[in-house]
Amino acid sequence: MDRTLIWQLAFRYLRGKRSANAVPILSRISMVAIAVSSAAMIIVFSVFNGLESVVKDTYKAFYPDLRISATRGKFFKTDSTQLNAIKQISGVQNLTTVIEDNLLANDDDNTQMKVVTLKGIDKNYFAVNDVKKYITHGDDSVSVVHHTAIAGARVINELGIDINFTDSKVEMYYPNPTVTNPEADPTNAYQVLRLHPSGVFKVQDEFDSKYIMAPLSLAQELFHAEGKYSSIEISTMPGTADKVKEQLQQLFGNGYRIETRYEQNRTMYMVMGGEKWAVYAILLLVLFIASFNMVGALSMLVIEKQKDIAILKAMGANPAAIRKIFVLEGVLWALAGGASGILLGTAICLAQQKFGFIKLQGDFLVPSYPVQIQVPDLALVIVTILTVGILAAWYPAIRATKTVDPSLKSA
Repeated sequence: MDRTLIWQLAFRYLRGKRSANAVPILSRISMVAIAVSSAAMIIVFSVFNGLESVVKDTYKAFYPDLRISATRGKFFKTDSTQLNAIKQISGVQNLTTVIEDNLLANDDDNTQMKVVTLKGIDKNYFAVNDVKKYITHGDDSVSVVHHTAIAGARVINELGIDINFTDSKVEMYYPNPTVTNPEADPTNAYQVLRLHPSGVFKVQDEFDSKYIMAPLSLAQELFHAEGKYSSIEISTMPGTADKVKEQLQQLFGNGYRIETRYEQNRTMYMVMGGEKWAVYAILLLVLFIASFNMVGALSMLVIEKQKDIAILKAMGANPAAIRKIFVLEGVLWALAGGASGILLGTAICLAQQKFGFIKLQGDFLVPSYPVQIQVPDLALVIVTILTVGILAAWYPAIRATKTVDPSLKSA
């Protein structure tokens, strides 16, 4: 049977005829159900993409493209020769040396105390990590001379510190490793560092309630780790992180851990990816349920077209050709509904991007739900629609090959 004739018959059945039977109505209902499911997929995927993009951007503030740390111990030593060797690796943009550890922070009046992470940073830190754009008050100055620091918004609020008052200080207490018996010498059991927060950053609670950034040399002195670091953080050219990592591993050996941003946040990335696929599975189930209506509509179409099927068989059409007509019919129904749903979902997402009419409740970095349409998601929805259309049409198509017009049979 000619392929052109198969397409012509499928399109003719798609248009339907104006009659009192229920087939055209059921076919339109099935198309609407698929359109709604497809639009929901596009919208949900785009929202997940937008939220994931926002989260990943915020993590760039404290998680670099690559991080080098020791496999054993808190701190390690390195020299200028190794640092220069890192800079010579193709793909490396900038590097910064960092030292950090947990300690106890206190306000001036000794009324509020909090465990925080002091991060000692050098002048290149802001060229590697994207913190600067999240500074909401003050500036990005961390000065050895003036003993200034930058702290998270929640740290400042919980300690009750006014950064506009230049005499306000954060007192940080760190155990003195030279004192072996603190009970016998309590006055020297802790070392103290007093800093004025000259800037406040606001990224997300995970960071805002945790970090205070201070000059590297002051942090090293407090930790009794002069000349030592807890990590070397590196920014790389786009797409070169994995290659740079291989060269760094050869340079430093197995005694050091080199991690990409994904490896530093493996759990977070896995959770975000898992949530997206879980939602896809739920919407796919809804789409399959919607396709049951298509199965019924196509089955009724087969019954209605018994005479057409008998005539085609009399003209020499084989069962495979008849099956193709109704499978193609199911695909066309699915594509008609899916295309409408994709256009509707895309239009809603574009409107949200431009106008932001659905707002986020609470204190967030973005005022409205972020959405981001990605081509792979569109392709996935189209493939899903085609698959559902073929599966929904398969049983009616098989049934069509076994159907015989009763009037011809009695004759």
